[in-house]
Amino acid sequence: MRLRILEAAKQEFATHGLAGARVDRIAANAGANKRMLYYHVGKKDDLYLAVLEGAYEKIRVEERGLDLEHLDPPKAIERLIDFTWNYFIRNPEFLALLNTGKSGAGAPHLKRSTQVKSMHSPFVEMIRTVIRRGVESGVSRWRSDPVQLYISIAALCFFYLSNSATLSVIFGRDLLTKEAKDERLDHMVALVLAALTGKSAAAFAKDKAARVRAPVQQPS
Repeated sequence: MRLRILEAAKQEFATHGLAGARVDRIAANAGANKRMLYYHVGKKDDLYLAVLEGAYEKIRVEERGLDLEHLDPPKAIERLIDFTWNYFIRNPEFLALLNTGKSGAGAPHLKRSTQVKSMHSPFVEMIRTVIRRGVESGVSRWRSDPVQLYISIAALCFFYLSNSATLSVIFGRDLLTKEAKDERLDHMVALVLAALTGKSAAAFAKDKAARVRAPVQQPS
């Protein structure tokens, strides 16, 4: 029952935001009554905090499975960008919850959380390890703050997707076609790796094109 309530609450907050969400609708969509909802989770603010914690836990769990620590640093950064981009595409409700947070609605609730900081710390250390290995191996020219790096990656993905309708009209291009999304991913990877390594974005794009054109080696 708790899982059904939280799923219904996630959809309600993603659609209507914190201010517009209604507990009656959440209960009805979960097949519960308000008394059951309050028993299993709590009142509206408690529901919202539980949804936020669940949303962040889900993405952090999947990120920990990327095995970034054991990849070459540039490949690790590329995998992180690819994952973040495609996670946002696959989980539009997560973007909607982030949009709710832009108004400041989420911050007071997250301050009450005993879980958010602890679930983010291992992820930050994972990125820090990749950056350190890149510097030590000579691949990266400078030691970036892992938090700043991740915020930049998330921002590059988030702004494009959350504003795609407006930007498509402004620039006269459908930015959500597969071709446009693939182009955006390539651009973000080249941009971030160029910043970290000092190698031009054009060079990364050329290298990727060469890899795509290279024939597949058959086992002897």
